[in-house]
Amino acid sequence: HGFRKRMSTASGRKILANRRKKGRKSLSA
Repeated sequence: HGFRKRMSTASGRKILANRRKKGRKSLSA
């Protein structure tokens, strides 16, 4: 899903942070 790629970019990190805030416990790895 490009999870690792997302983690390596600033914008991707922001997206993951937002998702975590929404309460999604399990992120697709």
